[in-house]
Amino acid sequence: MSRSREVTVLSAALLAAAVIGGVGFAMAQSGKLPAKPTGKDAAAKSAPAQTAAASAAAAAPAKVHYGIGREAKPEEIAGWDIDVRPDGQGLPPGKGTARKGEELFVAQCAACHGEFGESTGRWPVLAGGAGTLASHDPVKTIGSYWPYASTVIDYVRRAMPFGNAQSLEGDDLYSIVAYLLYLNDVITDQDQEISDKNFPTVKLANEANFFDDDREVSEKAFWKKEPCMTNCAAGAPRILGRARAIDVTPEDGKGPRVE
Repeated sequence: MSRSREVTVLSAALLAAAVIGGVGFAMAQSGKLPAKPTGKDAAAKSAPAQTAAASAAAAAPAKVHYGIGREAKPEEIAGWDIDVRPDGQGLPPGKGTARKGEELFVAQCAACHGEFGESTGRWPVLAGGAGTLASHDPVKTIGSYWPYASTVIDYVRRAMPFGNAQSLEGDDLYSIVAYLLYLNDVITDQDQEISDKNFPTVKLANEANFFDDDREVSEKAFWKKEPCMTNCAAGAPRILGRARAIDVTPEDGKGPRVE
């Protein structure tokens, strides 16, 4: 007998032994040969298994991996999720006063913003400017322009002090923000304590002048399938303002210097 035929015969013998062994086990359990399901019975028994497998496959979302990076861990996401909303959601725990904040501000912020928020050089002005928004030279500060106090604490927490961002602990953060609010007359008592509990009650003067973008309604008349591109305005054009009059065109020798 050839080698290949020996292998074939041996494989057949092993298969037969496996079948006989299986039947023998079933007989030992029930005392008779198990009946093989046929026709409708076979279909009925296989249908639930197929349905369960299909449901499991549909329920499991397909994960796509592009071979770059890895899934972010919850603690890593928490490090970025630090925004503060006007309603107070996202405020970190802490408390502070303007009296304590003055010392911190002078040490960590005054080099750029001045001791009283007046700015040094071309760094942003943080205080003053009340009543200037309608003038030719508006000064947009926390007290004169910003709508929400949450913007102050969110930005200071996220990006300040310059070069050492996110280094402020909770009490120091609230103290510096309290000092900024004090400089802008939002609070008038240096010892008034602000915290994550009462901060949402702090209101800035210009909040009422901010409103939701309503162009979808107020400018709907301008939305046309074929907009006008020539001679659209009635009458002759009029000059309403000049750059030199509002001091945005530097004169020779008076422009800003690049250091």
